[in-house]
Amino acid sequence: MSVSDDGDMKMRDAIGMSPIPALLLLSSLAMAAAEIKIDHVATAVTDLKSMQPRFEAVTGIAMEYGGKHSNHASEMALVSFPDGSYMEMIAIQPEADPKAVEAHEWSQFLKGNAGPTAWALSVRNLKEERARLQAAGIRVSDEVPNGRARPDGLRLSWATVEMGRGARGAFLPFLIQDFSRREDRIYPGGKPTTDKYTGVAKVVLAVKDLNAAIAQYRKTWGLAEPKRQDDADFGAHLAWFEGTPVILAQPLVADSWLGKHVRRYGDSACAWLFGSRATAAAPKTTWFGRDVTWFDDAKLGWHLGVESGR
Repeated sequence: MSVSDDGDMKMRDAIGMSPIPALLLLSSLAMAAAEIKIDHVATAVTDLKSMQPRFEAVTGIAMEYGGKHSNHASEMALVSFPDGSYMEMIAIQPEADPKAVEAHEWSQFLKGNAGPTAWALSVRNLKEERARLQAAGIRVSDEVPNGRARPDGLRLSWATVEMGRGARGAFLPFLIQDFSRREDRIYPGGKPTTDKYTGVAKVVLAVKDLNAAIAQYRKTWGLAEPKRQDDADFGAHLAWFEGTPVILAQPLVADSWLGKHVRRYGDSACAWLFGSRATAAAPKTTWFGRDVTWFDDAKLGWHLGVESGR
């Protein structure tokens, strides 16, 4: 990332820093842009017992039950990939505490069977990342401890930090640092649950105002201007930050599925793209030079696709 002398001076004036710290901040932002690597994505559904077999029937991917969260509200199953990312399918626990469900950060998504809901980045040091984000003017929460017990009894523990406003990780990702072994969290069976796909390649975020969303992401990670295109079938103006997994999608039409999603859930995840090294036999569309094929959303109930050629 580079700036002109005039631009550098304006940056220093804006943040009240001497030249050397300002350059260090710019360097930190540029480095951070290369580190936007998906830890996992969360897919909220009302009932895991019915959705898990439906997912497997539509995608051909078996999921692995991961256990109940310690919040007395949710439970999860997951599909994990060779690149270390995974998709969590999170649902309301049988016999959950109703008050705990209402208090859950994704209560609206869970009760609405929303599908794609939020995403997370794995970090090594939450304190350092919080400091970087605060220096960039980003609202961040305190660290929140969490954990769950796997079906085999192994206890997992981690902490998270939220960014921005709205539901946790719905627009800006939340950050997660493991205190138990990360491999135990993402690979309950000791290895990826599938090698059919490489990982979660892209997160697609539905937004009301594309330009405002772009500005927020550029501020958070010091990103360059994104590439843009429209997709009439998906119903969106799209923007992709090259070198990242982030695609922003503003509805082309207010009364579309995407427009309704934004009105109900606000700026939030609306679709995932799994990566595949294989060439698609019959791609439905091309996004930013990559072939994209969608699973049947009518059967699945939410939007999931495959990006070929990874």
